[in-house]
Amino acid sequence: MPKSLSRARAAGRARTNHPGPALTPAAARCRRTFVRFFPGGYRDETYIDWERGYKWAAHERWRVELGASELEGLVGSGQFEEAARRAVAIESRTNLLFSFEKMALRDAVRSTAGARAFATGLRDFLYGRGDDEARFGQWCETIAGLPRRQTRVLTWPLVTVFGFIAQPERHMFLKPNVTREAARKYEFEFEYQSRPQWETYESLLAFAARVRRDTLDLRPRDMIDLQSFIWVQGSDEY
Repeated sequence: MPKSLSRARAAGRARTNHPGPALTPAAARCRRTFVRFFPGGYRDETYIDWERGYKWAAHERWRVELGASELEGLVGSGQFEEAARRAVAIESRTNLLFSFEKMALRDAVRSTAGARAFATGLRDFLYGRGDDEARFGQWCETIAGLPRRQTRVLTWPLVTVFGFIAQPERHMFLKPNVTREAARKYEFEFEYQSRPQWETYESLLAFAARVRRDTLDLRPRDMIDLQSFIWVQGSDEY
């Protein structure tokens, strides 16, 4: 390892070994797990390479292709298929959804009716009026109503992935098994229900807020960092 990189990693260890707020024993254990893999915390080069980089790249592409004005323009001009195509293409470059979910989504937006419902619902969820609870509830109904061939479309990853990519400053991504295991290790009371609805999503946001508070000195930038921390705790990959 180059000396400059060694010094940077050593400096990262020094910073990450001194948490700010008092942590519960469970939170402290989870923090140690994260720092063991990524001594530089959320700025660690390996962390950027393994966890953050591809998610941020998807967000940047979304901002260019499906930002508020772009998505509104596509929906307003009736280009529903193009809006759906862009969303599917951006997500497809990530590993956030399972292959069966990617297939179910492609099937669901293949028809004009499916593309219209998806694109309009996506615009309203991300950029529409109303509070978060109302918009999220309507988005769940939109996904539930999409055409279905063989595989169900209404899954937590599919419901949450586009908000996460489009607006990582406010929306969180949910992989149920990983998140439930992470919450168990963190000793956080995650109020999970298998059917997507607001109460579970609100609990997920509260979990993310707790992780943000407990890792504030590591300087989390957005939900990408918080979701990655949770992933490290609950995934078999780690």
